[in-house]
Amino acid sequence: MDMRRWARLALVPLIGGAALVGPAAPAAAAPAPAAAAPVTAAAVANELHVSDTWCQSTGDGSEQRPFCTISEAAAVAGPGQTVLIHPGEYRESVRFTRSGTEGAPITFRAVNVNWQMARVGNFDTTSVTGTVLDLADVHDVTVEGLVVFGANLADAVTVRDSRRVRLDKLTVHLGLGGLTGVRISGQSDTVMLSRSVIRAAQNPSVSIEPGVTGTTVTANQFDNSGLVATDAVGLAVTGNTVYVDCRRGIDVAGSSPGASIRNNIVVTARQRTRCATPANAAGIRVSAESVPGTSTDYNLIEPLSGGAPYNWAGIDYPDLASFATATGHATHDLAADPKLTWTNALHRDYLFTLGGSPARDSADATAPGALDTDMLDGSFADDPGVSNSGTGSGYRDRGAVEARSAVTQDPVRVERKVGGGPLDIVARAGWHQTWPVEQDRAQYAYHLDGGHLWRVTDSATAEFTLRRAGDACVQVQISVSDFRSPAGGDERVCTQVGARYVPVGPTRLLDTRAKVGVPISQPVAPDGVLELPIGTLGGVPNTDISAVVLNVTVTQPASAGFVSVFPAGERTSASSVNFVAGETVPNQVTVPVRNGSVMFHNAGSGSVHLVADLQGFYAATGSGFASAPPVRVLDTREGVGAPIAAKGTRTLDLSGRLPVGATAAVLSVTVTAPSAGGVLTVFPYGSTAPTASNLNFVAGQTIPNVVTVPVVNGQVNIFNNSSGTTHVVADLAGWFSPDATQTFVPITPTRIVDSRDSTGLAGRVPAPLAARETVRFAPFRSSVTCVPACPAPTAIVGNVTVTAPTTAGLLTVYPGGGQRPTASNVNFVAGETASNAAVVAVGSGVDLFHNSGGTSHVIVDQSGYFIAAAS
Repeated sequence: MDMRRWARLALVPLIGGAALVGPAAPAAAAPAPAAAAPVTAAAVANELHVSDTWCQSTGDGSEQRPFCTISEAAAVAGPGQTVLIHPGEYRESVRFTRSGTEGAPITFRAVNVNWQMARVGNFDTTSVTGTVLDLADVHDVTVEGLVVFGANLADAVTVRDSRRVRLDKLTVHLGLGGLTGVRISGQSDTVMLSRSVIRAAQNPSVSIEPGVTGTTVTANQFDNSGLVATDAVGLAVTGNTVYVDCRRGIDVAGSSPGASIRNNIVVTARQRTRCATPANAAGIRVSAESVPGTSTDYNLIEPLSGGAPYNWAGIDYPDLASFATATGHATHDLAADPKLTWTNALHRDYLFTLGGSPARDSADATAPGALDTDMLDGSFADDPGVSNSGTGSGYRDRGAVEARSAVTQDPVRVERKVGGGPLDIVARAGWHQTWPVEQDRAQYAYHLDGGHLWRVTDSATAEFTLRRAGDACVQVQISVSDFRSPAGGDERVCTQVGARYVPVGPTRLLDTRAKVGVPISQPVAPDGVLELPIGTLGGVPNTDISAVVLNVTVTQPASAGFVSVFPAGERTSASSVNFVAGETVPNQVTVPVRNGSVMFHNAGSGSVHLVADLQGFYAATGSGFASAPPVRVLDTREGVGAPIAAKGTRTLDLSGRLPVGATAAVLSVTVTAPSAGGVLTVFPYGSTAPTASNLNFVAGQTIPNVVTVPVVNGQVNIFNNSSGTTHVVADLAGWFSPDATQTFVPITPTRIVDSRDSTGLAGRVPAPLAARETVRFAPFRSSVTCVPACPAPTAIVGNVTVTAPTTAGLLTVYPGGGQRPTASNVNFVAGETASNAAVVAVGSGVDLFHNSGGTSHVIVDQSGYFIAAAS
């Protein structure tokens, strides 16, 4: 197979070549539309993106060109910006040295979804050394959602000499011989550690060191080792689950006055057995110097270890009653089994309570540092099987994770946006749970097909703008556990979006005889493939062009055959132009643009020259389509009409049939009874005839072709570039205008009817169509799953072919069930294979009438369809 790829093209001026066309000035393109939006939501100026999977070495942090490392983003992020860290493995140590402001912090947020997460540090490697996340001398910075794997013999996360820093939703796995999971030190103030899981085998999960003030530790889980705070003034330890083995759970040491310790679950017998040295396993220890101003209440401390629930000012209290009597604190504390169990969440495992846990619905909603969501960023819920003994709503559980009922997910819907642009869609999701909640809250993750990155939000709707028309599919996940474990999920639902039409004065893009679009003049070899790159058209880059409309002409074919035109990377056997040896044949072709190119395949056994003239293209802006049953608007044979003279131009006035402001008309134009061979060109009224051709004919021939032509004041011109006269017939099939609402969905050319094997003709055995027979077929529709429904085709665009006819005749295609028009789509003679493009409205399907006294096989190849506006 011969494959040729030529240089990328913009609009190429028309130049002459052989006898098919003559020299002329280039035609002017229509005004350039605005470029289409990216395949996602519009870019957000205050967001930077990091993705180790989809990054570029020269990334700028945009969604299209994300950074490869978190460190790259940390080096440039400024006040008010959010760095979105997408799922991946970031084997790096990150130093945070830039600060936000109190009203505009810098946020580093992991975009975690079901079973996918942003992991940083020593994951599956030992190459990372030292602290993985290091925040030094910064202020107003939030780091959220990362899964941190600490290095050996090092702290995993450190905050020192920093203010207004929040560590949120982290999962920290301490490395071998690691020092601490999170260390807060120096003159740090107003640091919050929240909704995180920290696992440390030996040393403290959290260490708050001398000089630190105003620290809040809330809604976290500490596994294996607990929290130690030394000389830390103004500490709040609220709603945590501390799960350690034979060591102190919460240790407030040195001089740390004014602490608040509330709503925590403390288990000091992780192995579920009594400790060998119970004295080491006090649930909560507060030093004598820390007692002034310190309060503790609403905690649940499991007694299984044998350790004292409290060591207060150096005194072990063997039970809660004695402690409360002696100190006046902990009057609402519980000594009981919290009934905890683990859930599998890959690297983000967490503990939750089983039914009957005394932790449920018993917490103090007014505790200092209490959040409005739990560790999983979910709402507080009322367990109907438990009495509400807490404060506030009474719904809140002690510990980090709230018990909730099972979630029921609503069907995911993806719809075109009513009142939006033609390529705008809206994804809608929802969920329900049976227990009452303080607030309806869930997280939603959206992934648009064709995009690379997930979008996570607490909104049940998400809007996207596609670059091109076609299937618009969104995968949606719903979670009430911060995507640590799926709640509902991974549903992929679609709709279709269509593009609008931008007419262009006929413009030559390809001529293999004259080096237009090709570097040398030579025909396309048998079974050869030619790739034609499509560059920027009318200011629109090829990435935003859905399809191009070309008039494709085959000339000088060495043998009979056909040419297929299809998008790059999507081969098809559907025919676009059928020809016999020595014949020059044009046909209008609508073809999607993929990978920046369209392809031409010569399926004949001999070589051919190819010419392609651009008629227009489909993009985000332009004109909508209005279809109509075919109606005859010109027949020079009727009444006092006369053929168009040699080199003559006839003006066709469509203003009585087109709305004011129409930009283009779709016409089926037929040349009949020409006295000499030549070329017919249909072009905008008031302009000079271009060299592009719409029909090529020889003396005595009847040949049709579909023409999509720009109109000016409702008029078009028809030029007979011939030395003889010819009659012309024109049937109007529709028009484009800014007020028309139908948009175009291109597809790779697909065979939908073939009488030779009964494709598309259900219940009919393979056989040619009989004389005067009418068959009905359904248009192709995408097979994707749409909820609530895929938009129905209102009109189809395709190519109709007749082959092996036993006598001359014509084919007429029209809306199914409608009145058959007098218009024709394909004219043929006995024994000839002939084809023509067709644009036809859809009724009860599409009807095809075989107007011949003999038999013929018919083929229909569809290249797209129009859809009505969203409503």
